[in-house]
Amino acid sequence: MLIKELSCQTGASIRSIRHYESKGLLYARRLANGYRDYDGDAIAKVKTIQLYLSLGLTTESIAQIIDCPMLPQNDRPLCKEAYKLYQVKLNEVNKQLEILHSIQQRLQEKIKEFE
Repeated sequence: MLIKELSCQTGASIRSIRHYESKGLLYARRLANGYRDYDGDAIAKVKTIQLYLSLGLTTESIAQIIDCPMLPQNDRPLCKEAYKLYQVKLNEVNKQLEILHSIQQRLQEKIKEFE
């Protein structure tokens, strides 16, 4: 399928699909006219990439786990590498939340000074 069809099937922009390809997350063969030609598995792969991006993973992190087999019923990867990346990302998010909570408390204190 051509890149435009892959974009329509997945909701990913053509620019995003090209970006995924440049990062080695997605592959296309080239037709004689130079157009990209994706196989049927590309739809699932783009949706997997979108899932991982929605979890806050970087394309570099995704490259480490993109080929992990997935359970189709719940999009859960079946490899230890994904589990480890999830743990690292959760720790990062928790640290960010702690920082934001501290900022929130300081702002609330400053606002009370005006009241």
